[in-house]
Amino acid sequence: MTGELLWVVTLLAIAMVLFARNTLRMDIVALLVIIAFVLSGTLTINEALAGFSDPNVILIAALFVVGHGLVRTGVAYQVGDWLMKVAGNSETRMLVLLMLTVAGLGAFMSSTGVVAIFIPVVISVSARMKTSPARLMMPLSFAGLISGMMTLVATPPNMVVNSELLREGFDGFGFFGVTPVGLVVLVMGIGYMLIARRWLSSEDASRGQQRWKRRTFRDLIRDYHLTGRARRVTIRPGSPLVGRTLDDVHLRSRYGANVVGIERWRKFRRVMVSATGNTELFARDVLLLDMSDPEISIRQFCTDEMLEPMVLRGEYFSEQSRDVGMAEVSLIPDSELLGKTLRDVAFRSTYGLNVVGIRRQGEALEGKLVDDQLQLGDMLLVIGDWKLIRQLQQQMHDFIVLNLPAEVEEVAPALSQAPHALFCLALMVALMLTDDVPNAIAAIIACMLMGKFRCITMEGAYKAIHWPSLLLIVGMMPFALALQKTGGVALIVKGLMEVSGGYGPYMMLLSLFILCAVIGLFISNTATAVLMAPIAIAAAHQMGVSPYPFTMIIAIAASAAFMTPVSSPVNTLVMVPGNYKFADFIRIGVPFTLMVMVVSVFLVPVLFPF
Repeated sequence: MTGELLWVVTLLAIAMVLFARNTLRMDIVALLVIIAFVLSGTLTINEALAGFSDPNVILIAALFVVGHGLVRTGVAYQVGDWLMKVAGNSETRMLVLLMLTVAGLGAFMSSTGVVAIFIPVVISVSARMKTSPARLMMPLSFAGLISGMMTLVATPPNMVVNSELLREGFDGFGFFGVTPVGLVVLVMGIGYMLIARRWLSSEDASRGQQRWKRRTFRDLIRDYHLTGRARRVTIRPGSPLVGRTLDDVHLRSRYGANVVGIERWRKFRRVMVSATGNTELFARDVLLLDMSDPEISIRQFCTDEMLEPMVLRGEYFSEQSRDVGMAEVSLIPDSELLGKTLRDVAFRSTYGLNVVGIRRQGEALEGKLVDDQLQLGDMLLVIGDWKLIRQLQQQMHDFIVLNLPAEVEEVAPALSQAPHALFCLALMVALMLTDDVPNAIAAIIACMLMGKFRCITMEGAYKAIHWPSLLLIVGMMPFALALQKTGGVALIVKGLMEVSGGYGPYMMLLSLFILCAVIGLFISNTATAVLMAPIAIAAAHQMGVSPYPFTMIIAIAASAAFMTPVSSPVNTLVMVPGNYKFADFIRIGVPFTLMVMVVSVFLVPVLFPF
């Protein structure tokens, strides 16, 4: 071993220890690696920074933006709603549909993002079925990992391996090249989890759920005594309300009816309209009402104003939480609102929001709130358009927004653009299936179109990119080049040949899978793929066989990060809400990893012959 190779191996060992200890962020470690290679003279500045110009780095960044577009337009959350509706109260049906849905969505967007979206879905379903969330959280994370085996762009390791093939002069894998293996592993994973879930129930699961859970609409409804006050009515043609504004009709002073939202038909679909004082009312508008005065009959109100009562699902507009938001605000000591009533300050006309509850000294006030003088320490519960609530956070001279309910995370500000987002996704996949448009360009086209259709904003797009992941890939790429330049790859291949080469290519596939899985215990699956891809290609050259089965086994092994909670971000995400221990992942993940290893070693050569 030469001095240069010893330096590279030492640096690699230090990086792996830092990754495992997690004392420094992984992206910081990756940047330190680049600096060390350049200052030591092992690599030139161009070689060390070559990762920044790699097409796959651009592709991964663009896919983060595409995934953000699917979230912002509500596509991902609508899938979650459908899942809860179809699964009903059946845990078995829920597990199967959950894993199928997550694997399908994760094939086109970040598996970490998909798992994050479905964690509250699983929490909600578990509460409804009165079962432990631990029985579904690990199936959720396993499905997120398996989604990486569904398409070429499903996970960074796939693109890293494909990039290494192209760099060596070979044709890359097809968009659905890995899909047959992924489908087999998915079916196997569903069957395995239907059995293994019985080992996941925990006595402390309910306490773990409470630690994770945030305040919700239901909590605010209870605290402000809003139960039974909500109504939903339609304005009939000929109603005296038609053509008049909310300020003109004085519904609050006459009937104690506070309009908090308006559903209106536009272009064959119903949209939510903000209820401000200047909002004009039309026939067939659906009014969402807060009836704060219990003495007034809703029947008499509807008769007088020619309104038709409608069914209201959920408790106090909780079913409309994607469109109608809530927030608690508090007055600051020098606020101009102190000593004034809501009527005096024209709160709805000024801010476009309605105050539906006031808590004073911890107790919710009853009766008409518009004539109560506001005092220091009052907590106001406002309801209305989420966008206006966000704007309210900037009104720091009068009050501060203290609490946004958990439902704010499910708000889709570009819900109306969902069809456009699906079109952009379909176009991206179609372009990737052709040989005429590079994958990175196809993803960039999808991002540009999402911006054109207002599915995303520029600020949101930049925030959606997970820069630490990109820097990790860029920082680990010099290791592969340094190992090749210093003879490290040849030395590792020589060792593999001595151990497995004499037993044929199947044994080499097995050895590569094991080596990749072991390295993946200490560093991320992306970094593992960066290190192992050139070794797999060199081993194929040494044995005189096709590099495709060897590189494909690396891609599969990199996604099979089931064994520890730190092997992949999706495992880390579910650890707290599932109330898991480190040993739970070992107990459930190791057997399944062995199953994936055996199946892939025999299946990959069938799809990609030696």
